[in-house]
Amino acid sequence: MSITTSQQIGKWFELYKAIDVTYTKEILKSTGLDPRGVFLKCVGEQWPCVVYSSSFSGAKVIISSKQALTERIAKANNMVSLRFSFKLLEKPDPVSFFIGAKILGFSSYSLGGGDLQYASLQYTQRPPDDFIDIMGRLLEANMNASRRKDERILLNPDAMRRLCLVSKDSYIYVQGVPRKCILRDLSFSGTKAIILGLAKFLVDKECILRVEMDEPRESIDLKGKIVRYEDVEGRKDLTAIAVQFDEQAVPMTFKMHVNDYLSQVRQPRSEEDSGAAPTEGKA
Repeated sequence: MSITTSQQIGKWFELYKAIDVTYTKEILKSTGLDPRGVFLKCVGEQWPCVVYSSSFSGAKVIISSKQALTERIAKANNMVSLRFSFKLLEKPDPVSFFIGAKILGFSSYSLGGGDLQYASLQYTQRPPDDFIDIMGRLLEANMNASRRKDERILLNPDAMRRLCLVSKDSYIYVQGVPRKCILRDLSFSGTKAIILGLAKFLVDKECILRVEMDEPRESIDLKGKIVRYEDVEGRKDLTAIAVQFDEQAVPMTFKMHVNDYLSQVRQPRSEEDSGAAPTEGKA
């Protein structure tokens, strides 16, 4: 992971401060958010809660609707602190911090039953740089997966190191049958690879490409379709294929690896290319 400058932190805050991120299982994995370390603090007491979504300006949490907590919040004039805790690969200890906030209102939580409710929070301070760094990387990767989806990364040794790609040797599964392949390039939207044998009959077939990534070490499955093929000059036993990924199914961790590489090796040509976000929306 590249080192983030204070200038980049400020840029992410301004670009993405109104974008809400919903904490799905994939987002929890990508950010390292530890649900066990999240709670609401009010008048000296800590109450477990679940962060449903957040932005750089506020959050929506699921908390108890018990009278004791409601009374304590009213006593504090709706002023609380929300604690986040992240487990990051590059740091031995969890990164934890509080963000001061004011509760704007409550709404019913119908899932699962019990005495739970939604609480909408508005931050009363700018979140810590660590929070902006963690969420900014994710938001930028998600934005650039659309804006810079066709920028190809030729897989030479330096690019593989920056991408944290373990090997160009991989497997592509077509109708459940694994085929060995050698990756030539990668992008947010697809790949070119070399396989053994003819590939004419594979065109328009759905497939899954499995790549091995490091930091963290994991196998990432990329769903897509083989869209074309071409012969490899001088090798009648090999065929080059192009795979177009299913944009709706590309894992966030893969987007973040590709975006980290692009941010290290080149600078955006304009504000439009830099991933400038709309003033509101969702990720």
